[in-house]
Amino acid sequence: MTQLLQKAFETAAKLPQEEQDKFARFLLAELESERQWTKLFSRSESEDLLEGLADEALAAHRAGRNQLGAVKG
Repeated sequence: MTQLLQKAFETAAKLPQEEQDKFARFLLAELESERQWTKLFSRSESEDLLEGLADEALAAHRAGRNQLGAVKG
């Protein structure tokens, strides 16, 4: 365990039990979310999907169909 993580846990341990549980739920949810994103982006089809979304966003930007285009125009 890193020193920073150790310090975070020591600090959290001083919180009331309800706050400790709240922090623990938050931390576990964040770790699970990160695991899911890693799993999602490790798939070969993710690259194609992300490339397609980027192309759509660029096309919308060039056509002025996004908020940045509306502010700029």
